[in-house]
Amino acid sequence: MASSSKTEQKKMLILKSSEEEEFEIEESIAVQSGTIKNMVEDDFTLIPLPNVDTETLIKIIKYMKKHGEKTKSNEKDIEEFDKEFVKKSFTELKELVLAANYLHITSLIDLLCQAFADRIKNKSVKAIREIFGIPNDFTPEEEAEVYEEHKWAHEEGKEQIDHSAD
Repeated sequence: MASSSKTEQKKMLILKSSEEEEFEIEESIAVQSGTIKNMVEDDFTLIPLPNVDTETLIKIIKYMKKHGEKTKSNEKDIEEFDKEFVKKSFTELKELVLAANYLHITSLIDLLCQAFADRIKNKSVKAIREIFGIPNDFTPEEEAEVYEEHKWAHEEGKEQIDHSAD
């Protein structure tokens, strides 16, 4: 009986961006995405991603590759990667959040949302409106009324404990 040496071949997928650019990636890495995993289960090997542009897909592939090789010994390396990964403009972060949500990559959504939260922490309502492009649909009178009703939410550094029962 002849001995055959089996070389384990990694199954590859092709991810296609909204601009029709194609990227080859190992299935074991790509299935971090729930969307891709479902398509693989349906025997797709060419995965069209019409909601993800090329630039964003390149960043997401880089993230998935790094997190796909996660072990106990490289946790610090991945933490550093994540810190650098979120150093992006609000526009880039927004695009990544939308793509990560579409792709169902929970760990990436968590990372990006935490980055947003860290960046808007202690920002004024006006600054947050500007960051997210939210128009102010209150009249100055309505805004003053809402501010008065929720003044406690605008007070910085004050202890929020009711001592009346002491």
